[in-house]
Amino acid sequence: MEIKGYYFITDTGLSKKGNLEDVTAAVCAGVRVVQYREKGLTNSIKLDEARKLQNICSGKCLFIINDDVELAVKIGADGVHVGQMDMIYSEVRVLMGKNKVVGVTVHNLEEAVAAELAGADYLGVSPVFPTTTKVDAGKPGGVELVRSIRRVVKVPIVAIGGISIGNASEVIAAGADAICAISAVVASNDVAVEIIKFQRLFK
Repeated sequence: MEIKGYYFITDTGLSKKGNLEDVTAAVCAGVRVVQYREKGLTNSIKLDEARKLQNICSGKCLFIINDDVELAVKIGADGVHVGQMDMIYSEVRVLMGKNKVVGVTVHNLEEAVAAELAGADYLGVSPVFPTTTKVDAGKPGGVELVRSIRRVVKVPIVAIGGISIGNASEVIAAGADAICAISAVVASNDVAVEIIKFQRLFK
């Protein structure tokens, strides 16, 4: 399944209605990828929620687990997304298998080139703009970061970090195949409506 359009990431802390309702709304809005990002739950609760979310996404969009490769393998998720400080790509690929999706967060051109050479299926370019959603996001690279990476890599680029409906168009114009705006969506009263606003920018 192509990685394009609005890329949905869960956020329990910001959500008004909870992950199950948010993901249901995201799927109804036509997202092609749902990433489950959850740091605060026990393993058993996380496993139970991940399976429920996977059922919602099944046959409709890719279901990706953030960071937790063990969980992704256990439930047979469509893929996993890892950061620069997480398990190295080669180890992730061995555990996930060659047919699963592996995304890698990159913060600069050097990391982007290295991730693509290693075999990453897509790149999460972060942060584009200042963000409060992820405390360790690092210094924003602006749309020029997206543009510079787009010039040299062929795999899909997912742009994240401080993106809003007001600046999303310039990020897409710079070469992003997909974008994520967590707080602009999950903190809203109607997740599906907000996602559709972003989806329209790709048409």
